[in-house]
Amino acid sequence: MLLLRTKRSNQPYQIPQKLTLFLNIAFKSSGQSHPSLEIKSEIDRVTRIINDHPFPDHPLHSTLIQHVPKHLLSNTFVENVLGRLFAAHSNGFKAFEFFKFSLQHSEFCPSSDAFEKTLHILTRMRYFDKAWELMEEIQQTHPSLLTLKSMSIMLSRIAKFQSYEDTLEAFGRMEKNVFFGREFGANEFNVLLRAFCTQRQMKEARSVFHKMHSRFSPNTKTMNILLLGFKESGDVTAVELFYHEMIRRGFKPNSVTYNIRIDAYCKKGCFGDGLRLLEEMEKANCPPTLETITTLIHGAGVAQNISRARELFNEISIRNLQPDIGVYNAFMSSLIRSREVQSALMLMDEMEEEGIGHDSMTYHTMFRGLMRSNGIEGVSELYHKMIRRNFVPKTRTIVMLMKWFCQNQQLDLSLDLWGYLIDRGYCPHGHALDLLVTGLCSHGKVKEAVECAKQTLERGRPMSEGVFRMLERYLVEAGEGEMLWKLDQMIKKLHTVLPPSRGHAIGLATQTW
Repeated sequence: MLLLRTKRSNQPYQIPQKLTLFLNIAFKSSGQSHPSLEIKSEIDRVTRIINDHPFPDHPLHSTLIQHVPKHLLSNTFVENVLGRLFAAHSNGFKAFEFFKFSLQHSEFCPSSDAFEKTLHILTRMRYFDKAWELMEEIQQTHPSLLTLKSMSIMLSRIAKFQSYEDTLEAFGRMEKNVFFGREFGANEFNVLLRAFCTQRQMKEARSVFHKMHSRFSPNTKTMNILLLGFKESGDVTAVELFYHEMIRRGFKPNSVTYNIRIDAYCKKGCFGDGLRLLEEMEKANCPPTLETITTLIHGAGVAQNISRARELFNEISIRNLQPDIGVYNAFMSSLIRSREVQSALMLMDEMEEEGIGHDSMTYHTMFRGLMRSNGIEGVSELYHKMIRRNFVPKTRTIVMLMKWFCQNQQLDLSLDLWGYLIDRGYCPHGHALDLLVTGLCSHGKVKEAVECAKQTLERGRPMSEGVFRMLERYLVEAGEGEMLWKLDQMIKKLHTVLPPSRGHAIGLATQTW
């Protein structure tokens, strides 16, 4: 392979703009402070203490006073602990308690990043009452922390879990109460539109646009948000129709506009149309960005045109662009789609040599390729390499690995992965628990399955009804009535403090066992 060999500096991961444009409300590593090794060790320790804390048996506040010295409570420390709790799927109340603890005991003014992370954790678990309580408290004590990002986090989750009317009502509540004294304009309007576009609710987004655009003057960013919403809905025709509407309204397309259109075609396998738009972009004196090339490399992979993907990859330096981890991941994905798994492994080594490093997308892409070609040996080898590097992948990779190990009767690796996550202070997602319990029970390892379920409940996370019913059936057959009763009591106690929920992220709102 003709790969770039120019030495590059180590860069933090930047998610490709084509994937996150205006919709990203999570946490970018580029915004993270990089703590020293000593502080990192303390972050790991405190994260484990919080995540392992028995909930709701004992108050967390007294534990924090005992184990978190005041001098540790810097913005860097608080932000990183909250980031770890978010990634670890910790109970939202625990993160909320830690943030309140930092407010009460820290001599430092809290950062907007710490506030936004806490808000994101609460809304992801649908603790909307607590989220509103937090926003209104911050409005009274630290109003400068209220940002467009915090508004976006709240509105996007309300749009996902509640109704159209609820979302508009929340927007009005923010304008009147939370962001009191701030004149709402195009930026706030864009956040509202983004909330619907994030959920691919384009009918609702169009309705809001037509209803409110006379009050808020739309800008090019407004139109790009809507264009991206149509793209995310997978409707290329709708993207092109809205693009022409954008032009008729007098808005001039920019590189973001072209990137969205190119991505829409590439995802549908229309790679030639993507290249046509690249030429149109250059003729319009709109220089292609790294996101443009990343999108096209991915599109070449979808079309299984690996030779063109290589050409685009090698053109990066010619275009005076600096490659990042996103473009490497796109090229790796293209290689795997063309079944060049060994070349993809070589590229992974290349990334390390060039100081680019690996992120969760790198591992997810490589694991997926190995599962399709090299079988359990290749997956196992990369898994152990990842563990040795103390890397914790994101939830979808964890679930994919858990499913693969269980389906291939590698329960030792399934339990090893579970134990690794628990030891690192993570509470694995409910989907991972479902897969692990099913695999263990089907092979007669019921006690191990119960132990994993208890570890989840002890950390303040519920289990699904399906998992409980499965454990119930096996425990009854084994005559383990006392074990079942204890498990049931833990569930009932936990659900006395969890908010109502209609989805899998929380589990059941009530239990009737």
